[in-house]
Amino acid sequence: MSTCDSNRGRSTNRGPNAGREGSSRGGSTPSSARSISGEGGGWLIHSEGSHQGQQQTPTPDRTTGAGFASSSFSVSGFNGGSIGRGSGMRGKSAGSRTHQKFFEPSTPSSSIPSVVPPGFARRGNRGRGHTDGGPHARGRRGSQFGPPPAEIFSASTPATVDLTVDTSEDLVLSFQKLQIRDIMPLRPGFGETGKPQVLRANFFAIKVTKSAYYDYRISFDPELREKGQCLLDRKAHVFRLLEANEKFIGIRAHVAHDRSGRLVSAIKLDQPLQFQLQDNGKTVLVHVEFTNELNMNTLTEYMDGDLKEGSSEIKHMISALDLVMRQHAVKAGCAVGSSRYFFPHSPRLIPENLALGVDAWKGFFMSVRPMYKQLVVNVNGCMSAFYYPGNMANALQCFEQRTSGGMSKEFVGHLKVSMDYLGYTRKKKVFRIGNNSASRTRINCSEFGKSMTVQEYFSQKYGIELTFPDNVPVIDIGKEDEPQFVPAELCWIFPGHPYGKLDSQGTKKMIKLACKPPATNAINICDNGFPALGFNPPAGHLGAFGITVDSNMITIPSRVLPPPQVIYSQGSLSVQGGSWNLMSHTFQDPARVMSWAVLLVMDGGGDEFGGADDPELNPFLNQFARSCKAVGMDFPAQPSVIMKTPTLSSNNDRSRKNAIDQIQETFESHLCLGNGDEKPSFVLVLLSKPDSVIYSGIKRLCDMVLGIHTVCMLLSTARRASRPEQYCANVALKVNTKLGGVTHVVPMKWLTDMKTMLVGIDVTHPGPASVRGSPSIAAVVASVDDQFFHYPASLSLQKPDRNKESKEMVTDLSLMLIERLELYRRKNSCLPERLLVYRDGVSEGQYELVISEELPQFEHAFSKVLSSGRYRPKLTIVVCGKRHHARFYPTNSEDATKNGNTLPGTIVDKGITDIYHHDYYLQAHAGLQGQVRPTHYFVVYDDYHYDADTLQQGTHQASYLYARATKAVSLVPAAYYADLACYRARDYLSVLMNSGDASGKGKEKLKEKAKRGNVNAFEEEKTRVFNKAKELWGDGVHADLRDSMFYI
Repeated sequence: MSTCDSNRGRSTNRGPNAGREGSSRGGSTPSSARSISGEGGGWLIHSEGSHQGQQQTPTPDRTTGAGFASSSFSVSGFNGGSIGRGSGMRGKSAGSRTHQKFFEPSTPSSSIPSVVPPGFARRGNRGRGHTDGGPHARGRRGSQFGPPPAEIFSASTPATVDLTVDTSEDLVLSFQKLQIRDIMPLRPGFGETGKPQVLRANFFAIKVTKSAYYDYRISFDPELREKGQCLLDRKAHVFRLLEANEKFIGIRAHVAHDRSGRLVSAIKLDQPLQFQLQDNGKTVLVHVEFTNELNMNTLTEYMDGDLKEGSSEIKHMISALDLVMRQHAVKAGCAVGSSRYFFPHSPRLIPENLALGVDAWKGFFMSVRPMYKQLVVNVNGCMSAFYYPGNMANALQCFEQRTSGGMSKEFVGHLKVSMDYLGYTRKKKVFRIGNNSASRTRINCSEFGKSMTVQEYFSQKYGIELTFPDNVPVIDIGKEDEPQFVPAELCWIFPGHPYGKLDSQGTKKMIKLACKPPATNAINICDNGFPALGFNPPAGHLGAFGITVDSNMITIPSRVLPPPQVIYSQGSLSVQGGSWNLMSHTFQDPARVMSWAVLLVMDGGGDEFGGADDPELNPFLNQFARSCKAVGMDFPAQPSVIMKTPTLSSNNDRSRKNAIDQIQETFESHLCLGNGDEKPSFVLVLLSKPDSVIYSGIKRLCDMVLGIHTVCMLLSTARRASRPEQYCANVALKVNTKLGGVTHVVPMKWLTDMKTMLVGIDVTHPGPASVRGSPSIAAVVASVDDQFFHYPASLSLQKPDRNKESKEMVTDLSLMLIERLELYRRKNSCLPERLLVYRDGVSEGQYELVISEELPQFEHAFSKVLSSGRYRPKLTIVVCGKRHHARFYPTNSEDATKNGNTLPGTIVDKGITDIYHHDYYLQAHAGLQGQVRPTHYFVVYDDYHYDADTLQQGTHQASYLYARATKAVSLVPAAYYADLACYRARDYLSVLMNSGDASGKGKEKLKEKAKRGNVNAFEEEKTRVFNKAKELWGDGVHADLRDSMFYI
C-alpha cells in the first residue's frame, strides 16, 4: 500500500503556512520569512527575460545544521603551488561582488591574436595582467618598475618572539638525559640549518584564570530513542527547551554543553540536579550528573614540560576548553562538525553563489591546542558549499525555468527537507522528485478506503488547500518500494544544509572564491573571525570561565632552508623560488623510445582531429616529438601507427561500456596484440573532451589488460596551449619517467651513506558517489635506486570493517612491503639497510593505530623476506599531514614572495609544534596563488634516531625530486606518489568508486532492510560489492608494467 504519510499524527486544520512561527521542534522560521512567493524563502521565480531582484535571506534557526557531516568539498585556504591532481586555476581572481542567488555564466573573454603552430588553436585571454579593482588588486605584471611589493599583515607591529619559546631549548636538553625510545620518540633537538626569520602564525594565546572546571554527564528520562541525525536533531531541540527553562537560566552563563551528553561548568552545581521540561505535552526530565573535577594546574604542568604526555586526562581538559570556546559560535552561527562555524548572515561574511541553488558560506575553523608554556586557539578561515534555503516549490520552478532538465539528481542527491504540517518540524531525506503534480499523483489510501490524489489526501487529512496543486511535482520522501508523497510547497530546504560533492565547475569556482592572499586571510581572521566566534568583544560565558583570548597572532621563530643542487646532464641548474628552468637542458638519463603510437579518441569534442589525414595532426605530433628530443630522449620522429576509434557510443550509459569496448577493439585491431609483435613503448592518447569515465576506462584497459604505457592529452588544453613547446616538454617528463628514464638528480648524502629505501604509503576510500561496499585501496611505493627517483607501486584492496564505510590502516601491508623489498633486491643485488617511510592520510588521532596495526606488519615483512637468516633494517616512520589549519605570515617583505607568501624552504619546529614529540612544519614549495599551506611531518617511530637537521633538510631536499615538475612540491614525493597510485587504482574500479550516484539511495535501502529484520543486509551487500571489486581487479596491474611508475 502506498501512503502519503506513515506518521498517523493528529489531524490538524492547517493551511500551507499555518503554524510555521514558533513551531515546537527544530525551531521553524517565522511565516513572514518563509512565504511561498519567495520573499525571504530563498528562491525567486522569474518570467522569461525578467531581471533578478534583490532579496532578503531568511533568518535561520541559529542551531539548525549543527552536527551535520562536513560537506564533501570545503576550502580552508587554497594550497597554492601544488603539482598534479587538484592544482589550482590560473587567471584573474574574481573581485568583491554582490551576492547572487543563481549562477550567471561569465562573458567569454575576447581572443588575443597570436601566432601559434598548426594544430594548436588560438588561446583566449588567460586573465594575466588584469585587475578587478580594489586597493590590492594586481595583475601578474605591474608597471615598468615591476609589481608593487606584497602586502604584509600587521607590518607596523614589531614581531618579537615570546621569551618562553627560547626556554624550550632547556626542555629538549632535558630529554637527552632520558633513555632514547623508538616509539613516539621525544624531540632530539631543534634544527639549526637555514636563514633565521620570524613569522606570525594563526594561533592566539589563551589566558585561563580559573584553577578548576567541573564536568557533568547529561541523561534524559525517558531515553531519547531516535537514531543517527534524528537523534542529534532531537537532542538539540531538548537543549533549546533546557536553555529556556527558568531554573536553568540561573546557571546558563556559567555552563557550556555539547547539546548531546556533556556539560562543563565554571561553578560546582548542586547534586542531584534535574530539570523538568514540557515538549508537546510530554514531560522530559534532564539529569545533570557530576563526573569529574578538571584541575587546570595539571594542564599547566603538562605545558611546562612535565612528562604526562598524551594522557587521557590532558585530552579531556582540552576537549572541555574546546567546548567552552565554541559556545558562542554554535549559537550565533551554523556548526558543521565540531570545529567549523559558518555565519551567512554576518554583513562581513556574505555568501557567494556557486551554482543554481548552491552557495559558498564563509566561516571559521577553531581548535584549542596546548603549546609549550601557553595555551592557544588555532583560528582559520574556511568555506563550504550549502544548499540555498527556501521553499521546494519555488526551487523546483526555478530549476524548471532556468535549466533544460529541471532539478538534477546531483542536486537532490543529499537533500533533506523540513516539514511542519504535522504540528512539529521533522526532517526527511528526499528520495526523488515525483513525475506529476499533487493533483495528478494518485495513491491507494487505506485510511480513506479509496484511491485519491495527493492534493485530495492533504485536503481531507490535514485541511490544507494547496497553492500549487497543478504545476509543481510532488516530493517522494519514502523508499523505493514504499513511496511517501508530499506536496513540494509543504517542504523546505532548511538553512545550514551542507551540500554534497561539487561538480568540476563548482569546485573551480569555490577555489577561486577561497584563493586570497595571506594578508587578506589574516585580516579576515582578526577583523571578522574574532567577533563572529565571540572572542572580541568577549562573549559573556568566557568571562564566567575566566578565559580571555589575545587578539594578536603569536610570533614564532622560523628558518628558510637552502635549496639543494638540481643536476641535469649538463650540470647544476640555478634554483630560484623553489623552481628552475629546463630550457636548453637535457635529462640526466633520458629514456629510449623504440616506437610510439597515437590513439585518436573520437568522442564529439570540438578540438578533436578528423583522423590520420587531418592536415593539422602531423604538425601537432611533430611538435611533441621535437620536444621529447630536445630534452635528450631517443625518440622516433613519427609514430609507428595512428589509431582512430569510431565515433564512441553513448546510449545514455553512465558506465560507457560500449565506448570502452570500441576503444579496446581499436587497440587490438591495430597493434596485433598477442601475436608476438613488439608493443610500442607507449601510446599517446588524444582525448576529444573531458570524460572521467573514458579516461578511467583507457587506464584500466591499458594498465591491467594490455600492459601498455599510456600518456593522455586533453585536446581542448593541448591545442590551446599558449606555449606548445612548454606543454609538450611537461608531457615529456611523464613519458621519460614511465619508461625508466631519470629526469634530474638531487645529491642526498644523508641517504646514500648506507643502502636506503624511501617508502610512501597512502589509502584512498570510497566517496559519496561510490557503490556501498566499495573497498578502500592501499598503495605502497618504494624507491629502487640510489638516486631515489623511481618508485614502483604495490596496490591492494581493503574491505571495510564491520559497520564501517572504509579502512585507513593498511591490511596487507606486510605482503606489499615484501614485494617492494624483493624488487629492490633484484635491482641492487642486496636488501636495503634502512627504510624511511612517509605515511600519508593519517590524522592525529590515528598515530597510535600506525604503531599498533602497521608497525607489526613491517616486522613481519622483515622476517619473511629472507628464506634463511635474520633481516632487520633500520626503520623510521614519519606521518605527513596536510589537513591542518596552521598558516604562516611573513613579518617583512624581505621574507615574503611577490604574492605575500612565506618563502620556499620555510621550516617551523618551535612555538606551535608538539611540546614533547619530534615534529615540524615544512613548506618546500612556492605558493603560486592564494595562501600556501605547509605540510606537517610527525615522527611516530624511529630506531635510526635521526637528528632534527638531517630529517628536516633531508625531507626538504627530497621535495625537489618530483618527476613531473621542475619545482619543489608541497608533499615529499614518496608520499605524493603513493597518493597518485591510489587514485590510479580508483580508475581501475571506476564503475564502483565513481558510480555517479551521489545520493546514497542504495545505502538508504540497505539501512531500511536492516531495520525491517534483515540485520545482516548491510554486511552482505558490502561483501557482494567487495567480491565484485576483486573480480574487476583480477590479477591487478599487468606484469609488463608492475616494475615501472605506470601511475605517474
